[in-house]
Amino acid sequence: MKGEHIKKIVRESYSTIAAGDRCCSGCGGGKPMSRAEISRSIGYSEKEVNAVPEANLGLGCGNPTALAEIREGYTVLDLGSGAGFDCFLASKKVGKGGRVIGVDMTRAMVEKAKSLADKYNYSNVEFRLGDIEELPVEDNSVDVIISNCVVNLAPDKSRVFGEAHRVLRKSGRMFVSDIVLLKELTEKQRKDRKLLAGCVGGALLRNDYINKLKSAGFRVEILHEDKEISKRQYSGIALESISIKATK
Repeated sequence: MKGEHIKKIVRESYSTIAAGDRCCSGCGGGKPMSRAEISRSIGYSEKEVNAVPEANLGLGCGNPTALAEIREGYTVLDLGSGAGFDCFLASKKVGKGGRVIGVDMTRAMVEKAKSLADKYNYSNVEFRLGDIEELPVEDNSVDVIISNCVVNLAPDKSRVFGEAHRVLRKSGRMFVSDIVLLKELTEKQRKDRKLLAGCVGGALLRNDYINKLKSAGFRVEILHEDKEISKRQYSGIALESISIKATK
């Protein structure tokens, strides 16, 4: 399936989610779960879950913000920022002297995030409409990148990692939580619209994902792996959620 067609499927799906019509368990199948239940199951605290509840769409597969070693004054970039949930959490950590940039390719998500930023007065957060394969961000301008179950939605992961490497400052770090496969999908699964939009159909095998990061110039450290997420959210498909620290 061609890249632009995949992006069209993803964009349409997440536009629907932004409007409030969404599936109940991270769009992956499995036992129905509320947004808050999903967030707790993947590592968010009760305080984080309730920080900006309208921004929590229950779409992640980990909590990269908790792992990201974010400090006051940092510039943080969120790849695939959705309604801004992780951006708002990062905002508290960077303080008034820092800033957070969220990039998302779905206009409805960007508009929702901007509205919530205005509503809750997150003045150090901005949201940009853009493709993570071609980031609207300057070279060597970011201290930390976070991304939560989004890179697997991009058809060209090598370009995503290359762009991340470009915008990070020297010794900058990327903290990513993502779905990776433990066994190759069938051709039917690869073409399934729900699986494509639900972070599975476009996912890579675990080692392929790691090798693409290394090929982009990153030093890679595995922080956490969660195989149980398959049973909770993805109907037993051979996959896991992996949290990675990648250093430039």
